[in-house]
Amino acid sequence: MWEQIRSNQIRSVVLTIGMGVLLILIGYFLGLAFDSVVAGLVIAILVWAILSLIGYFQGDSILLSMHGAKKIGPDDHPRLYNVVEEMKIASGLEKMPDIYIIDDPALNAFATGRDPNRASVAITSGLLQKLNRDELQGVIAHEISHIKNRDVLLMAMCSVLLGTIVILAYYGSRFLFFSGAGSRRSSSRGGGGGNIIILVVALVFMILAPIFAQLIYFAISRRREYLADASGALYTRYPEGLASALEKIGLSTGQLKAANKATAPMYIVNPFRGKSLQASDLTSTHPPLSERIRILRAMAGASFNEYDQAYRQVHGGGQGVIPAASLTAETVPVRTLRLEGETGELNEIQRARETSDVMWRLSNYKTIACNCGARLRVPPQFKQPQIKCPHCGRTHQV
Repeated sequence: MWEQIRSNQIRSVVLTIGMGVLLILIGYFLGLAFDSVVAGLVIAILVWAILSLIGYFQGDSILLSMHGAKKIGPDDHPRLYNVVEEMKIASGLEKMPDIYIIDDPALNAFATGRDPNRASVAITSGLLQKLNRDELQGVIAHEISHIKNRDVLLMAMCSVLLGTIVILAYYGSRFLFFSGAGSRRSSSRGGGGGNIIILVVALVFMILAPIFAQLIYFAISRRREYLADASGALYTRYPEGLASALEKIGLSTGQLKAANKATAPMYIVNPFRGKSLQASDLTSTHPPLSERIRILRAMAGASFNEYDQAYRQVHGGGQGVIPAASLTAETVPVRTLRLEGETGELNEIQRARETSDVMWRLSNYKTIACNCGARLRVPPQFKQPQIKCPHCGRTHQV
C-alpha cells in the first residue's frame, strides 16, 4: 500500500515540476512585455508564492466558504457523523475530520485540508438524500482515503499553481499584445522584425500554456482516484456500496453550483460531467465513471489484491494499478448488504426529511409544530412576536 502511495507521489512530483516549468516560461515571456526577463520571472514567482501561502493556510476555509458549507456535530446529523467516525477508525486516521454539509441538490462530495490533523469532509444535501448507509459509507471512505494518502494538500497546491498560470497567461498575453504594437511601430522605422516573431511565439505560448497545465493537473488527479476507490472498498469491506453510489451520482443531472475548473479534480466525480453516465466517461478530471464502477463490481473480495485483479480484468490484462510489493495473498471477505428497514436503515423519503430538518436547523430556522400537524419554519430574520398557521389559522408565539 505504501509503495502505491509513494509511486503516486513520485508521479505527482514529476507532473507538478512540469507545471512549474510552464510557470517559469510564462514569467520569461511576461518579462518581454517589461523589457526585463528578470522582472517577469519575479512577478510570476511572487504571484505564485502569495497564492500558495493563501492556499496552504486558508485554502480549505476558502473552498468550504465558497460552497456555503455548514459544519455539523454528532447531534446535528447522527447518521452522517457515525459513518464518518466508522471510516475514520477503519482507515486508522488519528484525528476525526471535520464534517460539513453543502446545501445543494447536486450529488457530490470532496475532502480538503493541508494534513490529516486539519482535514474536512464535505457532502452535499442532495447526496445525503439519495444514498443509503452502505452507499454513504463508500463515498465517505473514498474521501477519507484521500486524506489518509495526503492527496488533498497536493491537489489544493496544484490548483493554486494552475490558477497562477491561467492568471499570468491571461494578463500577460494582453500586456504582450499592447506592448507589441509599439515594437511594430519602432521596427517599421528601423528594423527589429525579430520582435514581431518573439511576440507571436509568446502569444501562442500564453494561449497554450493554461491548456497544458490543466492537462497535467488532470493527469495528477486521475491516477489517485483508483487508489481512493481501492482504499474505500477495503475500509468498508463492501465494494458494491461505492459502486452503487457512483452509479447514482453518474445518472444524476444536477451540477454543483460553486464548482470551478481549478477545483474539479477534488470532487468524487467531475462536477462538470454530462447529463448521463456515458457522457461522464468523456471527463478528463477523473477516470471514466463506468470503468470505476465495473472494477468495483468485478472484485471478488475487498482487498487491494482483488481490486488489482478486477482492474486487470476490466482492462483485458496488462499492468495493474497496485504495485506487486503491496499485494498479498490475504483475502478480505465482502460483508453482507443492509436492507431498508433493517438496523435502522432509512428509505429515501425518510432521508429527505432528515436532511431537510438538518438544513433548516443549521440555517437557524425555528420550527413550530402546529396542532393541525403543520410544521412552521420561522427564519432568523423574522421579528414579529407571533405567527399564524396558513393551514388552520391558529396563532403561535415565536
